[in-house]
Amino acid sequence: MSRVYESFGFEALETGAFEYADALGKFLPDADRPNEGVFALQDDDEQWMALRYDLTAPLARFVAQNWDGLPKPFRRYAFGKVWRNEKPGPGRYREFVQCDADTVGSARPEADAEIIAMAVAGYAAAGLPRGACVLKINNRKLLNGLLTAAGVETDGQKMAVLRAVDKLDRLSLDGVRRLLGDGRLDESGAFTKGAGLGTAAVDSVLAFVSAGQGARAATLDRLANVIGGSAEGDEGLEELSRIGAALSAFGVGEDQALFDPSVVRGLEYYTGAVFEAELLAETTDEAGEPMRFGSIGGGGRYDDLVARFTGDKTPATGFSFGVSRLAAALAAIGRAEADQARGPVVVIAFDQARMGDYFALAGELRAAGIASEVYLGGSGMRAQMKYADRRLSPAAVILGEDEIAAGQVTVKDLDLGRELAARIKGHDAYREERPGQVTAARADLVTTVRAIVERAR
Repeated sequence: MSRVYESFGFEALETGAFEYADALGKFLPDADRPNEGVFALQDDDEQWMALRYDLTAPLARFVAQNWDGLPKPFRRYAFGKVWRNEKPGPGRYREFVQCDADTVGSARPEADAEIIAMAVAGYAAAGLPRGACVLKINNRKLLNGLLTAAGVETDGQKMAVLRAVDKLDRLSLDGVRRLLGDGRLDESGAFTKGAGLGTAAVDSVLAFVSAGQGARAATLDRLANVIGGSAEGDEGLEELSRIGAALSAFGVGEDQALFDPSVVRGLEYYTGAVFEAELLAETTDEAGEPMRFGSIGGGGRYDDLVARFTGDKTPATGFSFGVSRLAAALAAIGRAEADQARGPVVVIAFDQARMGDYFALAGELRAAGIASEVYLGGSGMRAQMKYADRRLSPAAVILGEDEIAAGQVTVKDLDLGRELAARIKGHDAYREERPGQVTAARADLVTTVRAIVERAR
């Protein structure tokens, strides 16, 4: 994915693991300790420091400190560990690797489209086949226009509406309808108080969240009919229209990125476009039961974050995904990397008196750019070969008394040996043919081993 980001002209940036807690923004310190969600401690000056919980807040702090010297727009990507002080679960960890790509300093909707196109290309590069995931796109301004048209005024009622919409996938339209109205009684008998909207407002919200079917242009037409001409809603529609046009120019298909007004992630954080990557491929849990994996990344436009430090509104947009969660998603659909890390070439150690010869041989291979090691355990030949096999070594080198006397070296191609051994019937035939084993002149050691190593890649 880093190669994809660099191909789009983004440069790498690494920030520190620790930030002052008040720079992280989301979790500000209270009188005694920062709020739950981060791992924090006090320094010698009694200032609260916290392990970063994402890579965006440190980016905002870095941009605010260095804005005058940065190229504008500033385009960066970052990989790094982040920490969350929360309960872990399937695909969720307290410590994990996150990957972000952000553009700071461009208010163009095309900057959002570029981030989306880059995410689509990145997921493909990481191993997700086309059709396995989709980028769903919404706009905060559309939702604001809808809520205004529906007569929603208080923050509490607004959040109740958004929480109801966020449950669409789980509860269906009927369940959301109840949560938008008086409330919903679930199967356990627990009652959830609703947002208290009237019938007309409920119908308007449901029409809005149901408008995301089919082509991007058709979705925009349906949304235009629902929003009702509010100024902020029209601005959101215009931005989505420009994003759609740019996505088409990027070659991003309707099956790879679509407009979905039911996406309500991070609305207290994002100021414009919001997008979420959802895994569509069928997955199963450890018991073999079907499961919905859900989101594997997301992002959006956050024009107010840098302003926390500078006071000046600075447009920004970006995308983030958890590497561990993506790896779990790839494993869930059977697309995890099948090959483990290959081990080095192993030089078999027969005789303590010949250790100098073995080390010289391994050094010769390393000087030629071939990873190698001398076996330093105390086991015999069979155990050493088993060791090399478990390391997934491409080859084992044998330098016994016979080879030394003849000026030769024996090399076992372990991959080829496994393949040929599976075809040979009987122990005697195996001993006679010795599959995958070659003898070469000592001077041809590097050439012989290199050919085997390159075939193993």
